[in-house]
Amino acid sequence: MAGRSAKADSPDAFLADAQQYRRELLAHCYRMTGSVHDAEDLVQETFLRAWKSYDGFEGKSSARTWLYRIATNTCLTAIENKQRRPLPSGLGTDSADPTTEILEHHEVPWLEPLPDTAEVVESRESVRLAFVAALQHLSPRQRAVLVLRDVLQWRAAEVADAIGSSTAAVNSLLQRARAQLDEVGPSQDDTLSAPDSPEAQEQLRRYISAFEAYDIDKLVTLFTDEAIWEMPPFDTWYRGPEAIGLLSKHKCPAERPGDMRFIATTANGQPAAAMYMRNPETDVHEAFQLHVLDITPGGIAHVVAFMEPRLFETFGLPAAL
Repeated sequence: MAGRSAKADSPDAFLADAQQYRRELLAHCYRMTGSVHDAEDLVQETFLRAWKSYDGFEGKSSARTWLYRIATNTCLTAIENKQRRPLPSGLGTDSADPTTEILEHHEVPWLEPLPDTAEVVESRESVRLAFVAALQHLSPRQRAVLVLRDVLQWRAAEVADAIGSSTAAVNSLLQRARAQLDEVGPSQDDTLSAPDSPEAQEQLRRYISAFEAYDIDKLVTLFTDEAIWEMPPFDTWYRGPEAIGLLSKHKCPAERPGDMRFIATTANGQPAAAMYMRNPETDVHEAFQLHVLDITPGGIAHVVAFMEPRLFETFGLPAAL
């Protein structure tokens, strides 16, 4: 971590200069919390704390490092007694029958997707949905240590200083965090296609085309044999193309081609698609779901369809088409 030779002249000048780190701090707080909305609030709190305590900043570390320390401790305080943010497949239940009733559970603080930024593109693996979902299985301090050590590449002594612990304790926390992550973490991240790759773009195009044509038979051919489909706030998840096809036929409110329209986008360093469903009363296509896809050389391996229209504004997407 590079040091700095001089401080800014005032807290206000420092805060203005520190805005360059806002987006990467947002990604950091998102990894810690699993919520883009919580992360935005925590970044604001980080800057406020930095501004208030700027007189105590001695310049022994870089401003960026100091901000990360404040952000980490702000997150630790915020999530200390909070329920982790899961995806349905992380609740410990078996895959469900696609023909049975599905229930929404808005009381569960579900994991949320993250809009892509330049900082996200540079570190896709560290914000992929599967990785962030796995982080939620760790204790807050394990999460902080693993992110600071393995994502940000801080030294153990720096992490210990940041969270008020010993180097030995940090190494122990890291060892346990890595072991737990091996049990619940993603197994296909090394095979995922980048969202800007030709193969991912073509698969996303076919996925959107099949939905817009309401061609479920064509849609299921795009999935791998062990593909997973989940759609919070529904607490069930489904495995395999056949189950996904039956779910789409029995539970999707669309009735004919043209009922669904999409905008291609990216989220969490992955291909994504914003779905708009036609309102039969107004004939307007309204924000409905945000689909985040794991695309591999063998096909689409995982889709999380977030049924949360307020995410569209976060992603800079229109509320209707």
